[in-house]
Formats: sequence, structure tokens, C-alpha cells
Amino acid sequence: MRVRMFITETGDAPSSAHAPADRQPTLPPLPELEAVCRLARAHFGAAGAFVARTAAGAQRVLAADGTLPDPHLEPSVESLPDRLPDRLPDRLPDGCPPPHDACGASAGSPLVVWNANGNVQRNGGTQDAPRIVASCELAAPDGAHLGTLCIVDGARAPLDAAQCAQLRDLAALAAAALARAAEAAALRERLAAVEEHSSLMTLALTESGTGVWDRNVESGEIHYSPAWKAMLGYAPHELSTRIEDAYERLHPDDRDDVKAAMLAHFERRTGCYEVEHRVRCKDGTYKWIRSRGKVISRDRNDRALRMVGTTTDITALRELAARLRDAAALVTDLTDHVPGLVFQLQQAPNGRRFFSYASAGVRDIYELTPEQIARGAEAVETRIHPADLAAYRQSLHESSARLTPWRLEYRVLLPGQGLRWREGDARPQRTADGGTVWHGFITDATERKHIEAELHRMATTDHLTRLSNRHAFMRQSEAALRDVRTTGRTAAVLMLDLDHFKALNDRWGHPVGDRALRHFARLLLAETGPDGIVGRVGGEEFAIVLPRSDLDTALAFAQRVQQRAIQARLMHEDQQVTLTVSIGIDAMRASDFGAYQPLSRADKALYLAKERGRNRIEVYRA
Repeated sequence: MRVRMFITETGDAPSSAHAPADRQPTLPPLPELEAVCRLARAHFGAAGAFVARTAAGAQRVLAADGTLPDPHLEPSVESLPDRLPDRLPDRLPDGCPPPHDACGASAGSPLVVWNANGNVQRNGGTQDAPRIVASCELAAPDGAHLGTLCIVDGARAPLDAAQCAQLRDLAALAAAALARAAEAAALRERLAAVEEHSSLMTLALTESGTGVWDRNVESGEIHYSPAWKAMLGYAPHELSTRIEDAYERLHPDDRDDVKAAMLAHFERRTGCYEVEHRVRCKDGTYKWIRSRGKVISRDRNDRALRMVGTTTDITALRELAARLRDAAALVTDLTDHVPGLVFQLQQAPNGRRFFSYASAGVRDIYELTPEQIARGAEAVETRIHPADLAAYRQSLHESSARLTPWRLEYRVLLPGQGLRWREGDARPQRTADGGTVWHGFITDATERKHIEAELHRMATTDHLTRLSNRHAFMRQSEAALRDVRTTGRTAAVLMLDLDHFKALNDRWGHPVGDRALRHFARLLLAETGPDGIVGRVGGEEFAIVLPRSDLDTALAFAQRVQQRAIQARLMHEDQQVTLTVSIGIDAMRASDFGAYQPLSRADKALYLAKERGRNRIEVYRA
């Protein structure tokens, strides 16, 4: 233990070279330290003496007697620096002379030390105001710093060797008292922490509906905590300690399982005893409980002697689980009996997709099982029509990227049902790992698509001839004109009229007239092929657009139509009904404002053909 004397102008205590590593317990006033301060002051005839201890980053005065160096410094006031040093600074500021040793080993004068405010002060005067003239560290047996004993006086004389030894003895007394006090304070804090923890554990067990039991296997007794008894509606004195009575309270259907679980733990076949079962309450009803326990004592033959454990009331959890099972069963029944497929589709961040849920409707929608599509969505893609597969994949990609609803109508080719239409609708969500999950529904849209197709046919087709009606023909003709404008290709337009059709109706009757119209329509379809546009635009008037055809091609086509009309006989009651046709021709031009213009020119050519005797072909001439 070293003693140093520091002479300052202010008498403030300098900061220490050491600091405690751990938080130190709060100490009460210590009469033993006050006695040491009185002894030190009286022995050295000093103005005062005090003991300071580092706490919360600052020096705290624990005991004092006499005058302190700072008139504002009182016991238990945090006004001193971090710690008083046990050695002088290694290096003094420039221009400062060497220090002065407390025990008389002069190294020069005057002395410069650090004051309590961290400023450098130079002692150059002869002032005798009270200040710290010597200090000695208080060290624990393990060398840990406990505090500092300081002597305060106005004198500047250093302590001699005997006085240094006496100061060390007084410091040892103070250190021992401080160590005992610190140990007692730490013990009190630990005890308070244990009591607090115990209170929290008791509160937690009580509030969680958990009770504690302790079984003496050898004597056949089992003891319950008050919370355990209250859980079943019993007062603290109302339950016996006999294990046989405990077994009698078990539900008859659970008793064997409980005994088997207990025996398995006794025989070390399980690491602990844990079982859920029913137990009879005081009012005769049964509660579901979860019991956990462990053998804590065995004899030398490894037989269980003592076992402790807890019991938790899980009745509410079991009831909730039952309600959840019922709700899940209801949802399953609903989704399995509603036509269509209810699904949850997951997409991992790497793009792999699989169906994490699929209702029984998957067997009808895709002719697959839920297990097949749970392994991966590839099985579904094998069912999608090749012409629609790219659109199917792209729609899911866009829905995932933008988190927009997925809606798609697509075709599937099924082993049993053949070509069918499907309609999908789902909502996406982003998952925590950056993937996507869809919840949706897929229905059979085949019947609706058939109805839509029939409605479309009825809206665009002439009911008698099955050709495009005037509205549909004009829409298709506009598309052909756009092709002429954008590609520069040619297209021919023909207007056709059955000659003397009114006379045919008058002679043969309207049913024969209708047959004649259907007969001529089939003839036109056969001649134009899949690329031609054919429509009925009036009573006995027909129009044709021949894409990628010039006037010469159109003229040759018209001649074939006339020949077929004459050669393809239409018979009625063993009599031939003769048909002839007049035709007007023109070409679409890129400068045309609409398809009506080339049709109007072809109609003028048709009028000229009829005017010149019918059964003729005329090409429009401007």
C-alpha cells in the first residue's frame, strides 16, 4: 500500500489512476469509517480527515471528521473527481517543475497536481488553507480498489516514514471496514433480488393458472400448492395427500394413460413426465390440465424417490382448439363442396411455385390430386393448352411483380374431359422472405364460353346463311383496309347479287328462296377459303373481300363463282332451280377513308352489270 502527499492551491482531490470494473453496492453510513477518520485526525493533529469511494463515475465521501478542503464538500456529496490517485502523473505540463513525494523524498518544488475540476494548478505561494496533504488507497485483499483515506491540513511538511506506516495501518482498518460493508450490502442486494424473483415466479404461476405439486414416491404422498387446489375449486385444507385419491380424481378414460406416462419416466424411458388429461373438480365437472414433472431424487438402485412438477389449466386452450378444428372442418367442407378449386399458391423468391392448399375441386378442374400439385406447379402447367401456357405464366409473373390481382381465362386439355375453359381469380401478397402467395378460386368457364360464343355468333352472323352479317362484315373489312394501309398489300372487293331473286320467290315460294340463299352462301365459302371475308349485306346481296388479291385475281374469282352458280344444281321437286349472279369489282386503296368507299365503288360496278343485262361481271372504272 503506497502513501502519497499532494499539495494543491485549492486542496481539491485529484483524479485516480484506477476505476472499478463493476457497479458497487450502495453503502449506508459506516460508524467504523467515521472512527478511523477521528483517529487519523487526532493522530496526525490534522485539520480534518475523510474517506472517499468511487461510485457512479465520481468520488463519494463516506465518512469525514474535521475540516474538508472544499467548504461546499459535505459527506455523501458527489463532488470529488473519479478517484484519488495512488501515483503522480507520469508527465506534467510544459514549464511545470517536478512533484514532491508525500513521505519526504523531495524531487523538487513547487508541486503541480490536477485539481477537482480537471485544471492544472501551480503552487507558488505560501497559503496555509486546508488542503489534502496525504492520501492512501484502500485496497481489498484481492487488490481491488475500495476507496481512499485523505488527511487535510494547512501544513506543507511531508510525512516521515513512521507517519506513512501509521497512515497505511489506518487505511488498512478503513479498507477492512469498507470491504465488510460492501460485502454485506452486496448480500442484501442479492437477497432482495432473490425475493423479487420469487415473488414474480409466484405471481406468474398464479396468474397463468399453474399449480405446483411435490410427490413422495416412497411414502405415496403428494402435496399441492394453494394455487393447484384453487384451480380445481378446493380450499387449501380440502385435499388429501394420498396418491390413491389423486388417481381417483382422474377421468376414467385418462387414468391408464397417466399411470403409463408416470411409469415410463420412473423407468427413465422418458426424460420427463408430461401428459394432458382430464381431472375432476370439486363441483364434479372435469377440467383439462397439462402436467409436467421430473424425478429429482433416486435411491442407489435408481428407484424414484421424489418427483416435483407443475399443472396448468388448459381447458380454455382445448376448447379453443376444438372450435378451431370445427371451423377448419367447416371451411374444408365448404371449399370441397363448392364447384371449382379454392387454392393457395406459393412462389418462392427463386420463382418456384407450388400449391400449399388445394380443395377437392382440383380433381375436376385439373384432374389432379392435392398431393400432386403440392409438390410443384409443374403438374398444373402440363394440363394447360399449349397456346395459352405463355399467357398463363406471364399473368402470374406480372401479378407477382406488381402485386395486382390475377385474373385469366385459359384453356386446359384434360385426359378425361378434353378441351375445357378455366377462369382464375386470386389476390397476391408479399411474404416475409420476398416471395408471393396467392389466395384464389378457379372455376369451370366452359359453359359460359360456349354461351358467349353463341351470343357472339348470333350478334355477328346472318341467321339464314351463317355468313357474317353486315355489321360484322364491315368490321372485318375495316381490318383488311388497315392491313392495306400499313403493309402496302392489295385487296379486292366484290359485290354480288342473285339475278331475278324476286321472281324466284314468286315462282317457287319463299322456302325455296331461302334454300337458294343458303346454297349460294355455301358456294361462296367454298370458293373464298379461310382467308376470304364473306358476308350477306342485303336480301339477296353478298359482299366479299379478298386479301392480298388484285383486280385480275378478283376477276378470275368472280368468273368461277358464276360458273359454280350455274353448275351447282339446286333441285326442288325434281325440277332444277337456275341461279345466275351479277358481280361488281373494285380494289381497296390506302387513301380510302373507310371500307365503305371501295364497297360503294364495287356496288356501282354491280349496278352497271345488272343494267347491262345481268349475269355479268363489271370492274369499277372511275
